[in-house]
Amino acid sequence: MIRTAAACVVAAASLGLSGIAQAQAPIRIGASLSLTGNFAELGQTFDRGYRVCVQQANARGGVLGRKIALTVEDDKSEPATAAAIYEKLITKDKVDAVFSPYSSGITDGMADVTERHRMPMVAAGAATRSIYKKGRKFIFMVFTPAEAYLEGLVDVAAKRGLKTIAVIYEDSIFHTAIAQGMIDLAKRRGLQVVVAEAYPVKTTDFSALLNKIKAANPDVVAATSYFNDAVAIVRQMKEAGVDPRMAGVTAGGDLPKFYEVLGKSAEFVYGASQWEPDLVKLRAGGVIPIASSYPGAREFVEDHEKQFPGADMSYQSAAAFGGCQILLDSIRRAGSLDRDKVRAEILKFDGNTAFGAFRVDAEGIQIAHKMLTFQWQDGKKAIIWPEAIAPAAARFPTPPWSKRP
Repeated sequence: MIRTAAACVVAAASLGLSGIAQAQAPIRIGASLSLTGNFAELGQTFDRGYRVCVQQANARGGVLGRKIALTVEDDKSEPATAAAIYEKLITKDKVDAVFSPYSSGITDGMADVTERHRMPMVAAGAATRSIYKKGRKFIFMVFTPAEAYLEGLVDVAAKRGLKTIAVIYEDSIFHTAIAQGMIDLAKRRGLQVVVAEAYPVKTTDFSALLNKIKAANPDVVAATSYFNDAVAIVRQMKEAGVDPRMAGVTAGGDLPKFYEVLGKSAEFVYGASQWEPDLVKLRAGGVIPIASSYPGAREFVEDHEKQFPGADMSYQSAAAFGGCQILLDSIRRAGSLDRDKVRAEILKFDGNTAFGAFRVDAEGIQIAHKMLTFQWQDGKKAIIWPEAIAPAAARFPTPPWSKRP
């Protein structure tokens, strides 16, 4: 039976479970994360999110009367390395459960391992639909699907009468999916796509692409990228004098480090986010009741700051925390670590975590969580979309580089 959102809210008390933990061996949970390599900035935020969740759960007595022991190994941002780590964790180390790695590419590269061992995996870092359309039964999406990442950017542009858009994207399954989704959305909203081009992974020189964009002179430039790409593209747009009326990036553009590295060059840049720390303060005239829509979010933010003072907090951190909440609550409701029972409880889950809504379809694809769009304003991320809840308005249009301080 599907549980109602109110019934299955993962509030703090729901992880306290069954009173005082018995003197039993801990539940062993393993994970591979990109602590080094191309995804290190975001993989490290995932690690922090998982660790805050485990610390909170253990402080409340653990799960099924047992504390949790977390093992994280570095996959070096390599799918094959991640696959080998999960094989070892499951077959040699005999972990009881797993947390997911970060990124669609790495998740796709290791998901057959957990599938073969019938190990449920709440995929907190993989938003590409194709991963879930391969007949896999033990993987479940936490993020909003990739195709909707830039919906807010398109909506804001269309409402302001913009007509043309350029889309550049890393040649990987995640960013290709984001780009294709944005192109489809733009066409439906009446925007002409004047440039749509992929670039190889680990590209550092975007001058040829940006010259092509400058010649096309689009109203909007969207770069679906990771942190290093996003920084390089914005920096090189300034150098090349590429002056769209709106410019947006994706993963990594939400990190505080993005502004720290770029300084005022980051001003006016739009970004896509699955979650923001400001949601714990947002009321918007009662539109979002925080306690029920993001249960545990305030405690997550506070404990993250205590455990990792000064560390970046991103939607990736919150996604890892939320994915951990979902898995632990599903184990609790299953009453055991039986993999098929835990899988069944994840499929029944219809409610909210600190990261927001979670509900998946029969293929494991997220159908409840919603994206946010922000803009860097005065060194801070201002949520500007969806407009029904946004506390800020977009600063539009983006001024030319020559007229900025």
